[in-house]
Amino acid sequence: MIVVKIGGSVGINYQNLVSDIANHNEKIVLIHGGSSQLNKLQEKLGNPVQTIVSPSGFVSRRTDAQTIEMFCMVYCGQMNKMLVTMLQKEGINAVGLSGVDGRLFEGKRRTAIRSVENGKTILIRDDLSGRVEKTNSQLIQLLLDNNYFPVITPPAISYENDIINTDGDVAAAQLAQDLIADTLVILSNTNGLLKDLNDPNSTIRNIPREELENFMQYAQGRMKKKVLGAQKALASGIKKVIFANANVDNPLTSALAGQGTVIE
Repeated sequence: MIVVKIGGSVGINYQNLVSDIANHNEKIVLIHGGSSQLNKLQEKLGNPVQTIVSPSGFVSRRTDAQTIEMFCMVYCGQMNKMLVTMLQKEGINAVGLSGVDGRLFEGKRRTAIRSVENGKTILIRDDLSGRVEKTNSQLIQLLLDNNYFPVITPPAISYENDIINTDGDVAAAQLAQDLIADTLVILSNTNGLLKDLNDPNSTIRNIPREELENFMQYAQGRMKKKVLGAQKALASGIKKVIFANANVDNPLTSALAGQGTVIE
């Protein structure tokens, strides 16, 4: 079984992946993002994107009540149904679900977030975000056993039943762990983990799992969460994690052939 996460950055070619998936016979679960489309909607509706930078350097979206409404519009509506429709056109009987449905993605809402602003650390207490700690893998397995193709998106649901923004890469890693998948593939608009952010050809091709911590220095921005998710998945028994480019021909096939960063 393969769990595939495709990001939502500007310029992602989703048709590349959908067409490639149609050529694979393995059981596949797809998780997607939608960040660039959400950014556009926020700007259009007069709610500009705000970010939170943690003291350790992690960057996340500031998610107030208005933002979570727009998040659901884009992720659960526009992006999820677009991908389901694209897969249906390829003859794949896809089912689109959010992490809220059936408590697919569940975790703890953050009650207070430390954010660095103008050199000072402040506490934010009204953010609607959290981290996925468990998944309803039984529901996904039920769909797979009945020949449905699951297409899943954040948000998640908290233990207190709030809708919460959550990191899709971490959620994908948790689901891969709970499904006991063989491989987790994380596709984005870069070629993998780069030694030099300014050089797209500086991809680190192979990383032994026991040495992954030594490569954390190269994980900048959102890549930090991807690497942390990989660590978690590998520690749970996943055989292989791959970071690869979504915008090449046959991106899943290329990733499985080693065209990216392979950690095993």
